[in-house]
Amino acid sequence: MFSRQLVNKNNHPRVLIYINARHIQLYFSLRKDIINYRDINLILFFNCGIICFIINIYSDVQQAALKYLKDIEINLNNILIMTENFNIRDNDWNSLYPHHSTYADTFRKIANSFNLELSMPIN
Repeated sequence: MFSRQLVNKNNHPRVLIYINARHIQLYFSLRKDIINYRDINLILFFNCGIICFIINIYSDVQQAALKYLKDIEINLNNILIMTENFNIRDNDWNSLYPHHSTYADTFRKIANSFNLELSMPIN
C-alpha cells in the first residue's frame, strides 16, 4: 500500500494505492519528488527495464487536484493509467446527467497531456 504520511490532523492524505503482492517484483515507488500533493499519488514501477507510472487522484468538490495538475509543468512518459474519484458530474460519461462540466474539459486536457484516453466500463 502506498499513501502519504499524516502531516497533521487537518492535512491527512485522501488517496492511496494498493499493489497486489504478486506484482512486487516490478519494484513500485511513491514519487513525491515529481508530484508532491496530498491528493495525488504518483507511483513509479519498472516493467522489463522500462519506467512506467500510475497516477491515483482524489479531487474534492473544488477540483483542487485537477487545478494542481493543470498548473504544474510535468512531462512524464509512460503513464499507463490515471485512476480514482474525480468528482466530475458530466453527460459525457453519465448520459442521465443533463449537463456538461468545464471540469470535464480540464480533466480531458490533463489526460491528453499524458497521452491517456477515457476508458468506459462495458458489460
